[in-house]
This record gives sequence, structure tokens and C-alpha cells, in this order.
Amino acid sequence: MTGVAVCSGSVSSIKSLWETRIKKTKQDLQKQQEQRAGVGRVRHNWEDRIILAKLKEKVVTEEGRVILRIEKEEWKTLPRALVHFPQLMEWQLHRVGLQTIPRFVSSFENLLVLDLSRNAITEIPKEIGKLTRLRELLVSYNRVQSVPEELGCCENLEKLELAMNRDLDELPSEISNLKKLCHLDLSMNQFTEIPESVVSLPALEWLDMGGNRLQSLPHDIHRMEKLHTMWLQRNELEFLPDNICYMQSLDTLVLSNNKLHDIPSMMEDMNNLRFVNFRDNPLTYEVELPAAPKKSEDEDDREMFGRDFMRIYCQEARKRVNAMLNMHRVNRMYQQICT
Repeated sequence: MTGVAVCSGSVSSIKSLWETRIKKTKQDLQKQQEQRAGVGRVRHNWEDRIILAKLKEKVVTEEGRVILRIEKEEWKTLPRALVHFPQLMEWQLHRVGLQTIPRFVSSFENLLVLDLSRNAITEIPKEIGKLTRLRELLVSYNRVQSVPEELGCCENLEKLELAMNRDLDELPSEISNLKKLCHLDLSMNQFTEIPESVVSLPALEWLDMGGNRLQSLPHDIHRMEKLHTMWLQRNELEFLPDNICYMQSLDTLVLSNNKLHDIPSMMEDMNNLRFVNFRDNPLTYEVELPAAPKKSEDEDDREMFGRDFMRIYCQEARKRVNAMLNMHRVNRMYQQICT
């Protein structure tokens, strides 16, 4: 019995020893993990300080506005540390390779201008809708494929530029909620029509949709009552709606490089038009302008298919239509006499 007791005591001692060692090993591992975490926090804090210092160098104040300005540097993403500058009123980041607009952009309630042109941005986050003080959103020359409906919540937006995003071909209906939007650039994209949400913008004054795939203009285009400048060059337009003649504010209209075969005769009475260009269209009639005093080459080129050209073309078209009607009338009279 004594031998059994001794053996049993030995097993208990060994078990206790192993449990002690295991416990100590776990404690050592825990200390190592804590030390590594501490080192990581220190490293992270130092990295944050370095990034903050770098960002601080990019912040300038001009005319009372606090601006983040970065150009021609590599910033594919923006660090979260940027939220330490809530006073920023403008972001100006050009040619930095930026791929995403951070969702924490919504933290910048004072932001008035967001200029991210010439980058590699593929998406505008829905958080953009929380920037209710934003006046300008410039995202031209990127890779944006769609526009979030939340952009319609930017009630103070006055200028929107989305030129040269290549695959962009539609806008959400909520864009019509932008009651203060007066400048819109949608050039060099894939639009086949002017979106209804654009036609419904009540304050729009300047529109560029050149370099798209427009095949026709909306019949109710005259609803754009405040529009004074419209660029529609390099599209696929074959005709113009008659109601374009009722756009009383329109003073600049560029229609070069389309497929127009005719000009609505009523456009002759658009006295508000100061500049119009019909160059490089397969128009039905050829007209010549009367001789004028010598001008520079640029002026001659501009006038060749400008206001005077439009006026004379409309007169010539009307003259030929009347001639055809008269000929038709004479033929009918002749037929009646013969019978």
C-alpha cells in the first residue's frame, strides 16, 4: 500500500509541475503579445504623426478658405487621419492617382469645393449626399461609371463637372432636385440623350454635352428657360426640334460635327443668339455669304457657319420651299386646264 501511495504522489507532483509550466508559458505568450501590440500602437502613432505632418504641409489658407491642395503626387487613397482637419473648405487633388473618394468625406461639413479632376476614381460614394453646403463637385477625367441618387441631396450645389468619364451614360432622376445648379459639364461620355433630370433643372445656365452620342434633342428643350450656353459638338444629331427657337435666353449654341441635314426656319428669328456654329454638318443646301470687309482667319472661320450663315440658310430654304409649292400649284392648274 505504501508503494501505491508513493506512485500516486509522484503522478500528482508531475501533473502540478506541468500545469505550472503551461500557465507560465501562457503568461509569457500573453506578455509578448501585449508587448507586440504596444510596439504596434507606438508604430501606428508614429505613422499617424508622419501622415498628419505631411497632410499639414498640404493645407493652405487663401482668401479666408482652408484648402487641401495636392498635385502630381502618389495618393491612391486618402488616410483616415484627414479627419483631423474638419475645418477644410476645399479639396484640390489633381493627378495624384486617387482611386476612391473616402466614405468619411461626410465628416467635412464645411466643404464647399470638392475638386478631384484627373485621377482614377471609379465611384462617387452615397455619403456625398451629406455635404449639404457643397457648391462645386469636379470629377472630370476619371473613371466614374455612375452617379449616386444621394447627390440630389446636395441642395447648394452650383457647379457639377463629370466630363471624360467615358462609360457614364445616365444620371439619376434625383439630380433635378439641385435647384441651384447652374453649370453642368457632361462632355465626352456616352449619353445618347439629354436626361430628363437635366431638362428639369430650373437654374441651369451652362451645359456642355459635346463629344457624346446624342441622336436627338428633347422636344420640350425650351423648358430650359435660363440656359444661355449649350455645347453639343461632336454628337450624332440629325435634326433640331422646332421648340429650340423658343429658348429666349440662349446666346451661344455650338452644333459643329453632327449629322444635321437642315436648320429649323424659325431659328432665323432667334435674335438673342450671339454665337452659333453649324460647321461640319451635311446640310441640304449650300449657301454663300456676301462679301464682307477683310477679317482675321479666325473671324472668317467663325462667321462661315455662324449667325449670318444661319440666317441666309433659313432664307434660302424658305425660298426653295416656296418655289416648290408654286411649281406644285402651277402643275395642278395645268392639269385642271387640260382636263
